[in-house]
Amino acid sequence: MESKTCCGSFLHSSKPYLAMISLQFGYAGMNIITKVSLNHGMSHYVLVVYRHAFATAVIAPFAIFLERKAQPKITFRVFMQIFVLALLGPVIDQNFYYAGLKLTSPTFSCAMSNMLPAMTFVMAVIFRMEKIDMKRVRCQAKFVGTFVTVAGAMVMTLYKGPIMEMVWTKHIHTHKSVGSDTTSSDKDWLKGSIFVIIATLAWASLFVLQAQALKTYKHHQLSLTTLVCFIGTLQAIAVTFVMEHKASVWTIGWDMNLLAAAYAGIVTSSISYYVQGLVIKSRGPVFATAFSPLMMIIVAIMGSFILAEKIFLGGVLGAILIVAGLYSVLWGKYKENLEKKQEEEIPEAIKGDQGNGNGLSIIDDIQTNDIEMQKAEAKKLSSVAISMPIPEPPMKANQDPKA
Repeated sequence: MESKTCCGSFLHSSKPYLAMISLQFGYAGMNIITKVSLNHGMSHYVLVVYRHAFATAVIAPFAIFLERKAQPKITFRVFMQIFVLALLGPVIDQNFYYAGLKLTSPTFSCAMSNMLPAMTFVMAVIFRMEKIDMKRVRCQAKFVGTFVTVAGAMVMTLYKGPIMEMVWTKHIHTHKSVGSDTTSSDKDWLKGSIFVIIATLAWASLFVLQAQALKTYKHHQLSLTTLVCFIGTLQAIAVTFVMEHKASVWTIGWDMNLLAAAYAGIVTSSISYYVQGLVIKSRGPVFATAFSPLMMIIVAIMGSFILAEKIFLGGVLGAILIVAGLYSVLWGKYKENLEKKQEEEIPEAIKGDQGNGNGLSIIDDIQTNDIEMQKAEAKKLSSVAISMPIPEPPMKANQDPKA
């Protein structure tokens, strides 16, 4: 029986770890499949449209059946928040990320996306959603982590370096000669790096604005996601009509293009949202974000096998700096959450006592204790006054003689 309970408790405690590791494999597969689809000529504008159309179709039934009661009213202010969220996420972030992924590599794009916590911290400071006290170690850790992360991104963008040979890719890379297209490839690499940075900045801005939107949709997160994906699909269609003038770009068959759109919409925009939400509720956002460097490692291995991807020294050095800065920011955020929990424990305990009707009794006990202490002090003073000898008046030395 004891062994069964131990195994059951171990499986229960390991569920968040297994869930986040599985998600990283899902994200890694999305990057590889999307890269293959983009290399086959699919427009990233069309891919964004189909991806969020699949995501809307998958999430909407759950939102309708699980959250149909007490839906928040969509005022003009709420609609504008959803509109901007859709513009930042499905349109700006995804289009720039796919454009950067097409010009660089899956490993590079995943490494650059690890800048997200640092960029979110900077955006929160700019909009005064987070206060900085440089006397505290946690604030110093977040500041240093942000600086190191930016330095790593600059190294990855501006310095390529020699190719890092893997054991299984030596024969592939040695047969490829370096031609005159290195200059154009370097220009594309720089352009792709800028695109990925813009995408990450848009994603960080989405997180900051989403914190405000979740105040309205606190108990209707699936509904908020459905609305964002639906409006984002409409916006992406409008952008595609402007950027793509050929009707043939919309054609999609039973091929890698359909797999990329369906996989990205169902796995990374639907299932991952639900699973990550459960993990964040049980372990917190810092725990969920801490697994993101694992995706970069998985993508590097899968990309070198499937795509014969070249890994450069600058990318490795920059990735190490970004991961170090990421964990520094996460450590500072973890300490901040601990401090907030400790500060909230005492007020919640007092509120709980008041809710149970014990608040007035506590105050009465304090008042009665004060009265009893005052009475005790008065008694002590009176007893001291009684026990002290009263001095007699001095006798006159020379009394008047009797007449």
